[in-house]
Amino acid sequence: MGKEFASSEFIKLEVLPKAVYHGQNNEVEFYEEFFNTVTYWANDFSVVTTTGYNLACKYGLAAMDALHIAAALSVGATEFITTEKKTKPMYRVSEIKIIYLFD
Repeated sequence: MGKEFASSEFIKLEVLPKAVYHGQNNEVEFYEEFFNTVTYWANDFSVVTTTGYNLACKYGLAAMDALHIAAALSVGATEFITTEKKTKPMYRVSEIKIIYLFD
């Protein structure tokens, strides 16, 4: 069985608008294709924000990093794939496996 993808509106908001604004059509197409393959959408924002707050306090995470990881946890994801460098606090999180995309 192949990988199934989870995402959230937070990710969509972080990546798509800037690409749209700058007319980066290939990038927009890539993101839209990815979002069309998402199986699990984190949409319980109350759970995501509460969990995100707790993760941020526990691990010293930036707000958006905490929300992204909390969203992944809220849908039962076992891996969190990121382009953030391994020096970021998110790699301290033990509740989910953090994977650097470029490894």
